[in-house]
Amino acid sequence: MRVRATLVGATALLVSAALAAPAAFASEGGGHAATRKAVEAAVAAGVPGATATARDAHGTWSATAGVGDLGTGRPRSTADRYRVASITKTFVATVLLQLEAQGRLSLDDTVDKWLPGVVHGHGHDGRHITVRQLLNHTSGIYNYLADAGFQRTYFTPAGFFAHRYDTVDARDLVAVAMRHKPDFAPGTSWNYSNTNYVLAGMVIEKVTGRPYAAEISRRVIGPLHLTATSVPGTKDTLPRPSSRAYSKFHDPSGPTYDVTTLNPSIASSAGEMISDSADLDRFYSALLGGKLLPPEQLKEMKTTVDTRIAPNIRYGLGLMDTTLTCGVHVWGHTGGIHGSSSEVATTPDGQHSVAVNFNGDWSGDAAPVLEGEFC
Repeated sequence: MRVRATLVGATALLVSAALAAPAAFASEGGGHAATRKAVEAAVAAGVPGATATARDAHGTWSATAGVGDLGTGRPRSTADRYRVASITKTFVATVLLQLEAQGRLSLDDTVDKWLPGVVHGHGHDGRHITVRQLLNHTSGIYNYLADAGFQRTYFTPAGFFAHRYDTVDARDLVAVAMRHKPDFAPGTSWNYSNTNYVLAGMVIEKVTGRPYAAEISRRVIGPLHLTATSVPGTKDTLPRPSSRAYSKFHDPSGPTYDVTTLNPSIASSAGEMISDSADLDRFYSALLGGKLLPPEQLKEMKTTVDTRIAPNIRYGLGLMDTTLTCGVHVWGHTGGIHGSSSEVATTPDGQHSVAVNFNGDWSGDAAPVLEGEFC
């Protein structure tokens, strides 16, 4: 549930540590030497394992490095399914923009129009926050994952293993945020808040009368035949094939914990989805290629605002615009949750994509993978 280069969401707990893992490596196809080196380097730096898939006019290329299971030494697979965390946000924003294109809502509707009284308390007021501000993180709404009690409950070893199977309702997540003051007045600044996308999922349900998961399945997963992609709800296991997921929580020198099974309702529509690298490439290629949104809505999605992450990163509606060191612009998103760190990026025409996942949440940098693939 993160954005690269900043500690937000679940990855507020990521620490710089190294884990000695076997550097087993496998690849399919030719070329992509710099991407291959970056994937290998991530494992050498300490992440247990990595899997990446690129797609361009020449076809599909995949690579893995390291292990998917520290106990058995089983290598990672190019077909691994993994928790994509905040990459979920692009799916959610796509559905809301489709609803706008159908005239069923406006991005300039207030949150209170659809969710009366939900955003209220300690200075929060849904009457003055728009759906657009939810999607581009300019609402000022407090990020529920930053709450100290929530962190203790779900992001420490003792808390996680006591509560990993808890089911948490979306309204309860919003209520956690409402116990705090807003970060700023709506529209006056930018701050990444997972609460925004919990609310966005609730808006989808209010507009359509169906859960946001059902709308994503009907509007995106089904039409694109994303067979490895799912919205698990409260299901705590990963579908096969998959690797184990590992965390060190707060202690870089401490034990490595297997955190593979968890109830993803703590992420809700801000980050609960599961996918694989090939499906993510297909989704972002279709999105940027204009196959999911009319031109007007795609333009809105790609209208960005300044962020406080880095000068080369801007944020649209559930979509990040990153300028690489070679000057190439790519569109995509990052995602981090217990035991999983991912990134996907696509060229503006949707013709060239890469998606990468690390099965450890304390190490591994996707930026060199993107640089290697596109530069």
